[in-house]
Amino acid sequence: MKLEILIKQLPLKHTFTIAHQSRDVQETLIVRLTDGEHYGLGESTTNPFYGMTVENMTAALEKARPIVEAGNWETPEKLWEQCKEIFAQNPFAQCALDLAAWDLFTKKLDVKLYEYLKLDPLDIPTTNFTIGIAETDKMVEKMKELDWPLYKIKLGTDHDLEIVRELRKHTKAIFRIDANCAWTAEQAIEYSQELKKLQVEFMEQPLAKDDLEGMKKVYEHSKLPVIADESCIVESDVKKCHGLFHGINVKLVKAGGITPGLRMLYQAKELGMQTMVGCMTESSVGVTAIAHIAPLLDYVDMDGAMLLAKDIATGVHIEPGKVTFPEGPGIGAELI
Repeated sequence: MKLEILIKQLPLKHTFTIAHQSRDVQETLIVRLTDGEHYGLGESTTNPFYGMTVENMTAALEKARPIVEAGNWETPEKLWEQCKEIFAQNPFAQCALDLAAWDLFTKKLDVKLYEYLKLDPLDIPTTNFTIGIAETDKMVEKMKELDWPLYKIKLGTDHDLEIVRELRKHTKAIFRIDANCAWTAEQAIEYSQELKKLQVEFMEQPLAKDDLEGMKKVYEHSKLPVIADESCIVESDVKKCHGLFHGINVKLVKAGGITPGLRMLYQAKELGMQTMVGCMTESSVGVTAIAHIAPLLDYVDMDGAMLLAKDIATGVHIEPGKVTFPEGPGIGAELI
């Protein structure tokens, strides 16, 4: 077994701004696992908010290299368990490895990942397309660039309602909003009333993750469902979110890959919560992996590659109401 680490740059179509950061280029790390006959690809993007860099991800993967290359693991789940202590502080690196392990594992079995998981690709919900924070007229322009039935609007300004009102004038599409922890409980409750009138489907992470008392108020009084993102990072967070959020948004890079991500989704379903998986502006490597587990979901945010000026890979093709997977087994993404 051989582990390769590749660092790539993903140029964005537009400056991408959310409540706590902006970027024009997204740096990403690709893991390639090879057994001599088959190979698997995995990905994790860097993220300054979570302190994840190519340097510390690479360092974590180098510590895991002896375990990985020894090949004493029959399944991705076993490899994940063998390496979990090494990656305790770096789930992003573990995600890249885990995705590559799933790709390799299912290629060796000659099945697609969704087939192995016994999922139906016809059950995949339509992804939203994300509109980052910008001047309102620029947000309108970005929305008009792609006629899409579902937009996720990033908020966290001092004029959030005005933004949504203006965007609503230009489309009949469904809106979702993501405040990225920028609001108070009072704002979220008040805004929810107007946002519901503006055909917003749900609010994602309106409050800071440590404001549990505030989230309880929002959960009880919001006119819209609330979905956890920053409040739901790892498996132990799912139960904590029950009674504070109506659903969870699992980010595979933050959770540590598909292996824990699946456990989180099934746990949320058992608790009667809605499920979502989101991307972190990955290329088609990471986005295609998300698509394979998307039949499990109520909502999905897998528009990462759609936000890029130039992709580094081929993979899943996404249209409104239709997702086309690459031919062949495994996850199926290929570096260009």
